[in-house]
Amino acid sequence: MGSFSFSFSSIVKLSLFFLILSDSVPRIQGLPGVGINYGQIANNLPSPSRVSVLLRSLNISRVKLYDTDPVVLSAFSNSNVDFIIGLGNEYLENMTDPGKAQSWIQQRLQPHLPQTRITCILVGNEVFKGEDTKLYSYLLPAMQTVYKTLVDLGLDKQVIVTSAHSLDILANSFPPSAGSFRQDLAVYIQPILSFHSQVKSPFLINAYPYFAYKDSPNQVPLDYVLFQPNQGTTDPITNLKYDNMLYAQIDAVYSAMKAMGHSDIEVRISETGWPSKGDENEAGATVENAELYNGNLLKRIQQKQGTPGKPSVPVDVYFFALFNENLKPGPTSERNYGLYYPNGNPVYNIGIKGYLPEMDYSSASPKIKILPVCLSLLIYVIAYLIYA
Repeated sequence: MGSFSFSFSSIVKLSLFFLILSDSVPRIQGLPGVGINYGQIANNLPSPSRVSVLLRSLNISRVKLYDTDPVVLSAFSNSNVDFIIGLGNEYLENMTDPGKAQSWIQQRLQPHLPQTRITCILVGNEVFKGEDTKLYSYLLPAMQTVYKTLVDLGLDKQVIVTSAHSLDILANSFPPSAGSFRQDLAVYIQPILSFHSQVKSPFLINAYPYFAYKDSPNQVPLDYVLFQPNQGTTDPITNLKYDNMLYAQIDAVYSAMKAMGHSDIEVRISETGWPSKGDENEAGATVENAELYNGNLLKRIQQKQGTPGKPSVPVDVYFFALFNENLKPGPTSERNYGLYYPNGNPVYNIGIKGYLPEMDYSSASPKIKILPVCLSLLIYVIAYLIYA
């Protein structure tokens, strides 16, 4: 058993720990360009109030939700976390009606402002991935109506409007300079780009190099998709060299937009990640590869890297996902994209450590819950200092 004594350095560590978790002191800004997708298709996840402590300890200040869960949004009130909230595909038809759009915003968004920092509404997710052309036609009018409602309510300067797309919208992605959108989607995407240009909101893509490797493991070099040292590939038109697939995918989207007359819209990654487990036919879905993909990408983001085509624009990423989600349908990989298990243990080490409290004090009043939370944290830190 360790000696129960504190050195000066131990006291400093303890002080810093409480500074990180305190709302009453200035905090270091979260890692630039880093966000996290907080999915909840599971029955074993920690409560949102516990998750708020975890994210605070990780110094992550940007979170993307797939809905407007009021419990989550309330748990992050008076925090330094910026939220993207999701307006699901099932709402798109209703959102073309100004009255229904206003009701949605007044019921789902406004009750949480300004105490929770909601900075973006994601109108629809991967709408063009399916084959519902009627849904295609609802997307832009829904985005326009939601934006107009925000303007009418005086919220358009603090909440932006966008949507997220899968890379299935591309007809061609290589070489990156020849990137183009699918011809059958041009009639929908062209006016959407004009909307983004007008309101100055980013174009979001869900990009997964893992899928390319899984589908063609004998043709796609693993090191190229994992940001590992490799020979890379050179765009024969621009002569730009790419040492990873994600950056090539981003630049392919920039090229596709340019072909439609737009060089004034930023591309951001609303989802990317790598599964730590998969079925037998899911090549590359391992803990080791997930650690390499996410860890190497995180290092590049910390360096504020841009793509070869946009070197001055730091890559902006939301990792998928915070937790493994045990109720997600589909292959095994779908339930194993999390950086963390629901119990708060990391699935693998990518160089960031967090703390998930064991108890939930969300039902207590702020004054009542400060003491037990501090005591539980104190016990945790003392045990760490003694036995580490």
